[in-house]
Amino acid sequence: MGLHFSKQEFKKRKSNVINSMKEQNIDALLMFRQESMYWLTGYDTFGYVFFQSLVLDQKGNVILLTRAPDLRQAQNTSNIEDIRIWVDKDQSNPTNDLKIILDELNLKGKKIGIEYDAYGLTGRNALSLNESLKNYCSIIDKSELITKLRVIKSSEEIVYVKKASKLADLALNEVWKYAKNGISEAKILAEMNRIIFEGGGDYPANEFIIGSGNNALLCRYQAEKKILTNPDQLSIEWAGTYKHYHSAMFRTIPIGKANPKHYKMHEACIESLKNCENKLKPGNKLGDVFDIHAKTFDDLGFKKARMNACGYSLGSTFSPNWMDWPMIYTDNPYIIEPGNVFFMHMILMDSDNQLAMNLGETYLVTNTGNERLGKQKLDLVVL
Repeated sequence: MGLHFSKQEFKKRKSNVINSMKEQNIDALLMFRQESMYWLTGYDTFGYVFFQSLVLDQKGNVILLTRAPDLRQAQNTSNIEDIRIWVDKDQSNPTNDLKIILDELNLKGKKIGIEYDAYGLTGRNALSLNESLKNYCSIIDKSELITKLRVIKSSEEIVYVKKASKLADLALNEVWKYAKNGISEAKILAEMNRIIFEGGGDYPANEFIIGSGNNALLCRYQAEKKILTNPDQLSIEWAGTYKHYHSAMFRTIPIGKANPKHYKMHEACIESLKNCENKLKPGNKLGDVFDIHAKTFDDLGFKKARMNACGYSLGSTFSPNWMDWPMIYTDNPYIIEPGNVFFMHMILMDSDNQLAMNLGETYLVTNTGNERLGKQKLDLVVL
């Protein structure tokens, strides 16, 4: 069985979830987030693109409802003993199979929490689920119940996060090695992924973001692969990933020579990142981190070029993205705690001059402050 954590770790997680359910008067939780299933049981799959749910009640019963292709997936990767299969057929409605499980657990008339905010629960399936449970039980959105437990990383998890950070560092070495005039962005991506996989890493939960020229101002992956020119600018955001745990980084690299504005933008990114580091401490509100980011850029004349968020939590996440809860934006009341892992990105996109500058690093919050997990230099590297 390919479990990545100790029995004691899984036992503690399950106990914490049940205690949280009891505090919130939830008789059972229907999980649709793959992150919740993986964290709670080890279950590792991309089968959540179809209807599946992991049921946990206050008594500790755990039952997975999924499709036949994921039967052995669950048996091989998780500690789930009770696995039920719904059958593919025309007009099939797996919510009816789920209701049978709820009957077995005597949950009729009880209060059930549902992870509605999940990529594994489409709008259509949610409508079907609601219809199936109408007049059957009381339902309530509990999308963040497990997420709020996952946000504090255990010592076992931190081992994987730090392995992911080493892979991210190795990937940056490959960028510096290959990002030259005449080289394709595709070659750079290939070498970055090669070094991560050779290091025992995984696919990231979303594509690496890469773009040169005017595409350096994009914050999302897109399919065009350009050949680097001289001069040029290359923006790239990536993550080392180990056992689905992510450690992300972000850089903009001038090719050939840097525009004088690149240097000023980079200096602003450095100052903003350092100021954010000083705020990323236990007891501070997450919104305070964003506010110092915004003030720094605004005071330096870059208000028009900055973003309205400057990072987010990282952990064990699945496609389509590696962003986890919570995000760093103004007035976010979340109180920072030891064991949090945050990716902080300083992004400047100057559309008037078609110039980009990005600097991003992943941090582990400690008892007294934080630790930058990436060990690469923050200097502006011109290749």
